[in-house]
Amino acid sequence: MEHDDSINKVAFSSDGARIVTASRAKTARIWNARTGALLATIPASKGAFKGDLGAMTTAAFDQQGERIVTASDYGVVIWNARTGEPLITLINERWVLSAAFSPDGERIVTASEDDNTARIWDAKTREQLLQPLQHPDHVNFASFSPDGGRIVTACSDKIARVWDARTGQLLKELSGHDGRLRGAAFSRDGGRIVTASEDGTARVWDAETRKVIAVLKGHHKTVWSAAFSPDGARVITGSDDMTVGIWNAATGELLAALRGHDSGVYDAVFSPDGAKIGTASGDHTARIWNDVKRGDPFAEACARLRNKTETDLDDLAKRYGLTRLEPVCGSHAPDKADFNNMAD
Repeated sequence: MEHDDSINKVAFSSDGARIVTASRAKTARIWNARTGALLATIPASKGAFKGDLGAMTTAAFDQQGERIVTASDYGVVIWNARTGEPLITLINERWVLSAAFSPDGERIVTASEDDNTARIWDAKTREQLLQPLQHPDHVNFASFSPDGGRIVTACSDKIARVWDARTGQLLKELSGHDGRLRGAAFSRDGGRIVTASEDGTARVWDAETRKVIAVLKGHHKTVWSAAFSPDGARVITGSDDMTVGIWNAATGELLAALRGHDSGVYDAVFSPDGAKIGTASGDHTARIWNDVKRGDPFAEACARLRNKTETDLDDLAKRYGLTRLEPVCGSHAPDKADFNNMAD
């Protein structure tokens, strides 16, 4: 799945059948998640949208899979998810960095770099529902909790904030990162929050007590995104070091690293059933991976390494439908050379 420029965002529809990608090439594209076939391009090729969208920063489906919201340099638009036709122009402000539907599809939350705010909008009337959620620095990401009652924001001041989505009241602040925050998301049960930071780490927090549950260390550059698996047991991260990390959400242990992109990974998400992984990269591609939990090829590779048996990582990767396989054994991630050396 390719664009003509970096891909900033990838998201599955709620049934897992489609994927939407957002690119700096001023387009979003809708794909068949099983075959990778292109289904529609946003904006439509005949120019149904009047105006320059600018670089697309994000795209997301509503829960019903009928609409897509995109954010870009020049504002937020809601589209028909089947045809790619525009439905509503929500706002026309520069540098909207993220936009997401509430679980019921009635509201949209946006995050802006220009005015350091997150805002909540009626998805049908385009009315702004509350006063802006003001921050001291750029707001890089905002998303609803699974019940729609709270919003979490990721700010360049290194702090994540939790807000009451009905009143706009600031509820909690999560501080501890040493770099700007690039993303934040709730677990499916709403009890935890994961944050992604330019300090090269992600953190899992208790959403009520604000205590850090785990620090996910292993990336060498900015962590652009972090999200929970549907069952909440794992966290997936995308990093500027060109890798995707899969982590134990309770202990912070690195379970697997996916390699294959040739540039930074700006987004990484699990499919709604947890069976697949979607990634978006600066190499102009988005990729779909089989979830490495199934069959646990990493445990198999590590076992072979311990037994000093030579194996071919590429063949093992093909067996499990991965573009590139890198098992993680303790603190060291071996490659083919390690297997060859161990066999000597």
